[in-house]
Amino acid sequence: MFNPSQEDVRRFFCGVHAKARSGQVLDALETLAHEWLKQHPEYDAHVADAEEAVARVYDGNNGTSNPFLHLSMHLSISEQCSIDQPRGIRQAVELLAARRHSLHDAHHEAMECLGQMLWESQRAGRPPDGPSYVACVQRRATR
Repeated sequence: MFNPSQEDVRRFFCGVHAKARSGQVLDALETLAHEWLKQHPEYDAHVADAEEAVARVYDGNNGTSNPFLHLSMHLSISEQCSIDQPRGIRQAVELLAARRHSLHDAHHEAMECLGQMLWESQRAGRPPDGPSYVACVQRRATR
């Protein structure tokens, strides 16, 4: 299983940004990452310089969210939907996207559910609870 470090993740997104800007061919994962980068032009400055990105601390103290965490969550949700794991997440996100008329907005809401599930899992010392995550996304889709 792939377990990238924080530096690996930041270099990946910076590399995708650089390759796309120079017109280089992107592989499948890079193409998906680039699609999410295009949805977040506010992150361009964060991904423009890999060395600065690796050195920067995103602790939320200055009111700035971590763009690399945010983009990684988009990729995670995209992958979850592509393989429907946890089971039901694809349908839940698709329904939420239809209700919000935006896959992007649906991802942002799913991120809140994903973050909550991971926080509860870590706090309790238990494995992540996929069914509760899917149920959270489903509830948002019916509001």
